[in-house]
Amino acid sequence: MQRRERTHHLIELGGLVTKAGLVDLTDDDRAALLGGLLELADQLKDTGHADVLARWRHRGRHVFEADAQSDRPTRESAT
Repeated sequence: MQRRERTHHLIELGGLVTKAGLVDLTDDDRAALLGGLLELADQLKDTGHADVLARWRHRGRHVFEADAQSDRPTRESAT
């Protein structure tokens, strides 16, 4: 991965942390954020990996789809 692509990727990942509300919920406490992410990693190691990922993916897709719906212009605003 080239430097520019890596930077873009890292910015997107930071955006996901913000979108999940974790920055506000932790008062931007980076040690707490890292600890939480480590807990998630432990969950993946300790449980049925596929089941956990499927549940998280379903929930995340639901949020992305809701955001996409809210970003679409309505017929009234498009005219």
